[in-house]
Amino acid sequence: MRLNARLNSCFLPFFLIAGLWCAAASAQTAPAAPPAGISAGPAMGGVAEYRLANGMKVLLLEDHSQPLITTNIVYLVGSRHEGYGEAGMAHLLEHMLFKGTPKHKEIKAEFTSRGVRWNGTTSYDRTNYFLTFDSSRENLAWALELEADRMVNSTVSRADLDSEMTVVRNEFEIGENAPGRVLAQRVAHAALQWHNYGRAIIGSRSDIENVPIERLQAFYHTYYQPDNAVLVIAGDVNPTEALQQVAAYFGAIPRPARALPRTYTNDEPQDGEREVILRRKGDNQSFNVLYHAPAGTDPGYAALDILAFVLGDTPTGRLHKALVQTKLATDVGGYDRMLAERGAVQFSASAPKEAPAAPIRAALLKTIEGLAGDPIRPDEVERAKQRTLTQMDMLLTKTHEFATSLTDWISIGDWRYFFRYRDSIYNVSADDVNRAARTYLIPSNRTFGEFIPASEAPQRAVIAAAPNPEAALKDYAGPPGIGSGEAFELTPANIESRTQRFTLSNGMQVALLPKKSRGGMVSASLSFYYGTEESKFGRAPACGFTGSLLMRGTVSKTREQIRNEITRLRANLSVGGGGASVEVPGTTFEASLALIADILKNPRFDAAEFEQLKRSAVAGVESARSEPGSLSSLALARHLNPYPRGHWAYSPSLEEQLEDARKVSLEDIKHCYADFYGLSYAQLAVVGDVDPQVLKPVLEKLFGNWPSPKPFTRIPNRARDASALNEAIRTPDKASAYLRGSLVLNIRDDDPDYPALVLANHLFGGSIDARLAKRIREKEGLSYSVGSSLSVAALDRYGTWGMSAIYAPQNRAKVETAFREELERARRDGFSADEVARAKQALMQQRKLSRASDLGLAGKLATDLYLKRTYDWEARLEQALLAATPEQVNEAFRKYIDPGRINLVRAGDFKE
Repeated sequence: MRLNARLNSCFLPFFLIAGLWCAAASAQTAPAAPPAGISAGPAMGGVAEYRLANGMKVLLLEDHSQPLITTNIVYLVGSRHEGYGEAGMAHLLEHMLFKGTPKHKEIKAEFTSRGVRWNGTTSYDRTNYFLTFDSSRENLAWALELEADRMVNSTVSRADLDSEMTVVRNEFEIGENAPGRVLAQRVAHAALQWHNYGRAIIGSRSDIENVPIERLQAFYHTYYQPDNAVLVIAGDVNPTEALQQVAAYFGAIPRPARALPRTYTNDEPQDGEREVILRRKGDNQSFNVLYHAPAGTDPGYAALDILAFVLGDTPTGRLHKALVQTKLATDVGGYDRMLAERGAVQFSASAPKEAPAAPIRAALLKTIEGLAGDPIRPDEVERAKQRTLTQMDMLLTKTHEFATSLTDWISIGDWRYFFRYRDSIYNVSADDVNRAARTYLIPSNRTFGEFIPASEAPQRAVIAAAPNPEAALKDYAGPPGIGSGEAFELTPANIESRTQRFTLSNGMQVALLPKKSRGGMVSASLSFYYGTEESKFGRAPACGFTGSLLMRGTVSKTREQIRNEITRLRANLSVGGGGASVEVPGTTFEASLALIADILKNPRFDAAEFEQLKRSAVAGVESARSEPGSLSSLALARHLNPYPRGHWAYSPSLEEQLEDARKVSLEDIKHCYADFYGLSYAQLAVVGDVDPQVLKPVLEKLFGNWPSPKPFTRIPNRARDASALNEAIRTPDKASAYLRGSLVLNIRDDDPDYPALVLANHLFGGSIDARLAKRIREKEGLSYSVGSSLSVAALDRYGTWGMSAIYAPQNRAKVETAFREELERARRDGFSADEVARAKQALMQQRKLSRASDLGLAGKLATDLYLKRTYDWEARLEQALLAATPEQVNEAFRKYIDPGRINLVRAGDFKE
């Protein structure tokens, strides 16, 4: 289970999955003949490489199944390349490249106007910037010209640094709220005392705050050059035209005269156990252990990846069985860090604060380092290999995700390692995995982090140097590419014309959208409803556990066997208390539906799994006690909740949640299932490579004979008539604070005001280019994440408008003042005709992009079945959005967004 740490400019997590890994399955598109000035490089698996005279590489992935294009430019510079006093510079520079150039002064506004999905991420070995947009020659030309311009012409000014530094610092502070994350950072720093892989990518507070602009500019001019960049272009493109555009925009950039700096710092083999003790505010214990490992390009690295999976997976992994099933811990995990120069494998566990630490530590280390006496078995290896290969196959069907996931393979040496790695996974044996365990999972190669000190006997591990990519891949031809789907027009009219609807004998509604998807994939979304307001009173805790237990065992399958079956089917599949979803190759779609039916209709309700789930639920509630984000959200929900305790829609306090979790019994869960579960009030939507005539009898057999035991009646949304809340919650020792606001609205989504209100919210706080973000994030640099949201019901006159901001506690007054002033300005002055026109364009592009996901499209079709709507309703809504006038937008904002009725809660380490 591999993770590659990276920082993402729009999202909060520190460790993010670097991408799912895929295997190619069919014929490869012939490479395009390059224009003058561009030479062809290697090609495999549907990817073709080209090289410009200035040193830049270009990768083309042609796929016409969706009218989308993704560009992803990867600079081979990350936190590994930072010098003393520059910790966090690579990530800070990533932020700066969104500040603009002399030609493109408002880059984020350009993204918004074109409805672009965009982001930038920073890791140890690289920084990348990716855009996904509607496919057209004009859009591709705009994107390539923009990236070529900001490659060499970004302003990187002192004024921009002053405002963005505080945003990045706020992002740093957000991470400081999570003790588990901080512990993982401390362990890595203790393990790698000299190499930059031991430093957090976000950097240090002092370097973030004090980096001289001259050093940041020098860093930019050194590394942001064509000979240090790889450009990926994927999707609905004409390769010849795309290369001509690349030559036009990037070819004119000269190759720099400087030689790229070479990193050479390294750590000697670790010569004894190291330990970290972390003491800070928190509610659960965390344990983290790291072992040094070779570079991701090492020939034996695949065995280490499989080893991490066998130990760290839930519920099949050995750590889960040794610690969670025995009730020592509530959660465990394992992952390896695949990097260019050297890597690491890490394992973690968490437990309630009152649990004795010594037994957890002993069980954790015995499971990891005791493999000599209990070697990894061939069946464990085969299961892990199949899971990994399934993920690899899945990714190749998703061209735009594949285009961004190539980033990390590029960063370790060459994009072709993606395909070479698949071959390596396929050939891994149990002997290889046990050899990796004997080599790396040894005490002297270990750094352990916990709240209690300990030690073990010394031993040494020697880490091999990374091989040369060109030599290693010289004779590697790679696998063939994967088949493409049809060019499908993502308009409401086309979706509606292709959709078929019918009802099964038990009343279950079905919508089918047959279309040829890339890789022959099929996506399905199932939702079901049960009970009435009266029959479900007092049943929410038990029914919540009921849904969570479904995938933990059926009458014929254990939880582990269910996971193994999902792996065999090569599926992304989940089942819960409100429905199910699956993405799977068409060849195993029927078998996947049969598994979903088995999980829904034949639950085991195992007592041991129930106890594990209860302990995990209690630990989750305990961890929220001091978290400002959770506390502020709960305070708002409880204030606006009009229901009594026991009502299905009631928002319980943390103490009530703990009481409910501890009190619920397995019999309560079985009664919930017996009283409510069935599919008479269900909706299923299927999108992808299916034959409706073949599928209909299959659905009838699997689902049509399972009626609901009791009637369902929808519980209407009710608004509470209460005075506006204005509350502050103190959360000591938390570096980041939250401001949340909420307003209940008397509106429904078919009201004439609704389209105008959607546009108004988008302009005020619904995008990175909106008023709130421009003022609070871009201009004043007070918040890493700030915005507003709008949610309006379809069947009741009930809606909510909300806003939120994350900031340093000492900036509370500035953030609240800015929010209040921008609200008053929007109500007083309104939004201009030009702003409204740009918002319309952006929303139309966003709505089109939202239909590009087959699973998302299936979910929308299922929801529409419940609402008794077709995609004609979507078409009418888009027409209404386009027809809304600036006067209507401003009138809607003033009518519904009343400052005097906004409920505000802030939570953080506020000083008296």
